[in-house]
Amino acid sequence: MSAQETAAPRLADVAVGDVIGTRTVELDRSRLVRYAGASGDFNPIHWNDSFAEGVGLPGVIAHGMLTMGSAVGLVEDWAGDPGAVVEYRTRFTRTVPVPNPGTALVEVTGTVAAVDAEAGRVRVDLTVTSDGQAVLGRAQVLVRLA
Repeated sequence: MSAQETAAPRLADVAVGDVIGTRTVELDRSRLVRYAGASGDFNPIHWNDSFAEGVGLPGVIAHGMLTMGSAVGLVEDWAGDPGAVVEYRTRFTRTVPVPNPGTALVEVTGTVAAVDAEAGRVRVDLTVTSDGQAVLGRAQVLVRLA
């Protein structure tokens, strides 16, 4: 195992309150364009400032599913297998404006909130913020561990 790789967590070694990690996700306009192409979501609020402002937004905003998917990556990496994620739920609480030029920063922290030894699962709660404000609420990820 290289210095950059870590072993997947074992259920017996995880406790409520453990912080599984933190990460900063950088979102810029080029990432929004790539996501739009991959997802098929070409809504102009994600690429056209005039349109976004015309519907009352501060400007172009990141796709909610891009924000959600980027956040859960922290848990997937910690678990060592994206397939270990068996359920993921959240609420969108705020938009993530993406400046032009520039980058929006999304801060993600994961904390073990529950351990179910009988089911072999843990619940990881994510705190997801941008500019100090929560952008996802009640972000909860159920993870199967050995």
